[in-house]
Amino acid sequence: MAKLYFYYASMNAGKSTTLLQADFNYRERGLTTLLFTAALDDRAGAGTIGSRIGLSAPAAMFDAATDLQAAVAAEPQPVGCVLVDEAQFLSAEQVDQLARVADELNVPVLAYGLRTDFQGVLFPGSARLLAIADALVEIKSVCVCGRKATMNLRVDSQGRAVTQGAQTEIGGNDRYLALCRKHFCEAMRG
Repeated sequence: MAKLYFYYASMNAGKSTTLLQADFNYRERGLTTLLFTAALDDRAGAGTIGSRIGLSAPAAMFDAATDLQAAVAAEPQPVGCVLVDEAQFLSAEQVDQLARVADELNVPVLAYGLRTDFQGVLFPGSARLLAIADALVEIKSVCVCGRKATMNLRVDSQGRAVTQGAQTEIGGNDRYLALCRKHFCEAMRG
């Protein structure tokens, strides 16, 4: 029986690198993989999963209208694994579609994403994955103090904490810092 996995972490923890390694492992064994990434995140280029250490791979893009179960079912050859980057941007319904990929199509699904946004609030896709995934795997990152980083602090161009704004704003190290809860809370209080 295939499973739905959710690999979650703060920013800069190596989620995309881990996804690309898993993709390599499946393909090396002769299995077909299907990669998805959020259409709104084009930092590595549209339709590309890119890691900070320079690895990348092409991927199908998903947006709010994408039916992921239908996309997997429509593949011309059997799919050995579905890998989803930026899974926090999935809708709850898309997470349910991925669960059906595992349950009904018997294809393992590995979803990688952030747990919370810059205010410490769960993303809808992450909330649903935390609720129904068969396996939850935390990928560890490190705060500036050396403790485990679990929070994502959005910063402005001067490095000051941003406390208000849209939940989704694409950016990298120039816009976000991975911090432990203590340092996140201190930064948010100003």
